[in-house]
Amino acid sequence: QVQLVESGGGLVQAGGSLRLSCAASGRTFSSYAMGWFRQAPGKKREFIGAINSGGSITDYADSVKGRFTVSRDNAKNTVYLQMNSLKPEDTAVYYCAARYGMGIMYDYNFWGQGTQVTVSS
Repeated sequence: QVQLVESGGGLVQAGGSLRLSCAASGRTFSSYAMGWFRQAPGKKREFIGAINSGGSITDYADSVKGRFTVSRDNAKNTVYLQMNSLKPEDTAVYYCAARYGMGIMYDYNFWGQGTQVTVSS
């Protein structure tokens, strides 16, 4: 089992950048595929991006491709979401998620508590 804690959210102006971090507990972080999701008020949770356990493969939603980057540091048990060129429509609670396995995952069974990102126009 793994526990996840997100940090780095906040208020930023449109066009700005933020980097979210997700720290994972446990000694087997490098065996987990990781993902990022977001949920805006009144909307369903949305897939943002994912990275495989080794950090060599990533995938992104079309809405963030070219602006957001997922990376991980297995030595630090941390996955990151670098968000550039932020838009007001990126405003949401952002969640990281984990699932045991090597490949890219889209269905996760461990979730963090979320961190709020607000982009002002």
